[in-house]
Amino acid sequence: MHKYKAIFFDRDGTLTKRKDEVLKREREMIEKWSGKPFVLDYDRLMRLFDLSGRPQEGLKSIEEEIEFTKRYYRVLLKEEGVTEDIDKKAESLFQLIWLKNRELYPETMEVLRYFKSHDYKIGVISDTSPSLQKSLEVLGAGKYIDSYICSDLVGAMKPNPKIYQAALDSLNVKAEESIYVDDYAIEADGARKMGFTSFYLDRKGDKEGQWVIYNLKEVIEYVENKCEG
Repeated sequence: MHKYKAIFFDRDGTLTKRKDEVLKREREMIEKWSGKPFVLDYDRLMRLFDLSGRPQEGLKSIEEEIEFTKRYYRVLLKEEGVTEDIDKKAESLFQLIWLKNRELYPETMEVLRYFKSHDYKIGVISDTSPSLQKSLEVLGAGKYIDSYICSDLVGAMKPNPKIYQAALDSLNVKAEESIYVDDYAIEADGARKMGFTSFYLDRKGDKEGQWVIYNLKEVIEYVENKCEG
């Protein structure tokens, strides 16, 4: 018997990655309408969020998230200098992106199937909005996942202990009974400080350390080599 009862994953960069062809199409559409290159860095994204009225306390429903996303695209297009058919164009961008801008990593389903078949409870902890569950269900991963914890609904972002505790409570397990995997070191560290066995997933292979892994399947190896028997 293994000592663990649950495993939790981050979403973006851990279970899923950006779907580049969709994001390329988004950029091409914006550039066609604006007539200039489209550049969006983190600081500008945050400013556009503010201009679009994203609540500081987070989005509390999928309906609110949809309304905000459409409003964001309208603001973005105006900022890019687009003046004609803004509502129609914003709707086109929304339909292109909504629940269609991510795909699973090649090993994700294998890993989820393994832990589900070994009677683990499986959860996702993500700094994101209420569509977290739907975003994974449309990719076929939902049937393996028992709990979805998103920062907007919890009111805290990783590495705040509040969001990890919400995940533990959702599956009625203790940190010491749980594994966590995240592609951000500070967020993996936050879980480890609470007592999780926590792995930092470095897909680029730049880091080394006891709790650094380079592929999700290494968690299976850890469980089989260290915890079984």
